[in-house]
Amino acid sequence: MVIPGARPPDLPDLVRAQDRLTFVYLEKCHIHRDANAITATDERGVMHIPAAALGALLLGPGTTVTQQAMVLMAESGSTVVWVGEEGVRYYAHGRSLSHSSRLLEAQAQLVSNQSSRLRVAREMYAMRFPGEDTSGLTMQQLRGREGARIRRAYREQSKRTGVRWDGRDYQVESFEASDPVNQALSAANTTMYGVVHSVIVALGCSPGLGFVHTGHVRSFVYDIADLYKAEMTIPLAFDLAKDAPFDIGSAARRALRDQFHGGALLDRCVRDIHHLLLPDDLQETSDGGENVVYLWDGSQRVVAGGTSYGKDD
Repeated sequence: MVIPGARPPDLPDLVRAQDRLTFVYLEKCHIHRDANAITATDERGVMHIPAAALGALLLGPGTTVTQQAMVLMAESGSTVVWVGEEGVRYYAHGRSLSHSSRLLEAQAQLVSNQSSRLRVAREMYAMRFPGEDTSGLTMQQLRGREGARIRRAYREQSKRTGVRWDGRDYQVESFEASDPVNQALSAANTTMYGVVHSVIVALGCSPGLGFVHTGHVRSFVYDIADLYKAEMTIPLAFDLAKDAPFDIGSAARRALRDQFHGGALLDRCVRDIHHLLLPDDLQETSDGGENVVYLWDGSQRVVAGGTSYGKDD
């Protein structure tokens, strides 16, 4: 049977998560597909975006997207994230790139055991405190250190830029009610969450199975994003607040996009997740995986799927 429409890309043709564009934010445009590219059309014309090389497509207010565009994004393993005004609210996301459950199974096993969960949480904090020994600290002690570290980061950036800091103030219902530095933090952090979310689902992990954060469908997203905030979003927010651009939310997204491009965040994020979930696994951190299904055979054993068992050998 001939299936109408453009042929979906083959799995080997897809770009690995760590090698993709981080994100593209679109608003007030019509989104469609042209062969294997996403098109965004507004009064200025048409822009083509290669879907197989895109990590996350952030859809803001005023966007309409066709069914064919969503089919292409799904086939390409690119995550679509619907966000609110100024890009600071998350609503929904698309599907995974990975065909392997290796990392997901490791994540579920680690988070379901108190000892291994604590071990991973300690490693997450150790990645934020280079040179410090976190192996014997409780979660309460780790939270205390993290709180002190973030407060110190805010004070240092305030002193460096001369921007006044009165504490974190994020008002969900009114973005403009916060001061400029808090607006920049909210926009930058939400963009960071979208990109980290795209990597997590591309690798086949669960965004909801967090080690430090818990009880939310994006707990693991917050876990991973927290590894980078003090280095990326906090200094950026204070720099933007000092310059006082007209649209600070849009300026934060553009500046963070430039940081991601220069700092290879996707590659770093993939390596960090792999290190946390499968630290002893020497396999390549490729996220596509073979499209193979096995059957559980008890204990750690598996047998081939697609076979009719129970017949005489």
